[in-house]
Amino acid sequence: MPTTRLLTAKDAPELAELLQRNREFLAPWEPVRDDSYFTADAQRARLEYALTQHAAGRLLPLAVLDDTGRIAGQVTVNDIVRGAFQSAPIGYWVAEACNGRGLATKAVAETVQTAFADLGLHRVEAATLPHNTASQRVLLRNGFTAYGRAPQYLHIAGSWREHILYQAINPDA
Repeated sequence: MPTTRLLTAKDAPELAELLQRNREFLAPWEPVRDDSYFTADAQRARLEYALTQHAAGRLLPLAVLDDTGRIAGQVTVNDIVRGAFQSAPIGYWVAEACNGRGLATKAVAETVQTAFADLGLHRVEAATLPHNTASQRVLLRNGFTAYGRAPQYLHIAGSWREHILYQAINPDA
């Protein structure tokens, strides 16, 4: 059974509820979110935008599914750049209750395979906070290699944070 599937606007209520339940757990790894972010309406608007970007070939928004088929997280290939670059960043999260079960590792594996085989990307990149060892393990298990550090890279949990940069190169490109 696949671990990922394309998100739809109908997923907004389930996704909003999952995000609300995991708000505190995700807070150290994400930008500061205002209360409206955790509503079904905000998630519906976000998903509709993501699906418009997906239709234009600029984004791949996927649900991470648990073994019952319920949404357990999200994995997204963002800001796809074509031309000579053929590259995009990937981001992912899994609910606290699903951590340590290999879901993120499987979801990233499926998504990278799709990025290479179906989207024709040459490179997928990711960035983690230096102390996010769980996310780093997910990337390393999927063949990503660290290639640098970026000071003040992303505004996470209220301040600009250093990140370790990772990449996976399409072996068939």
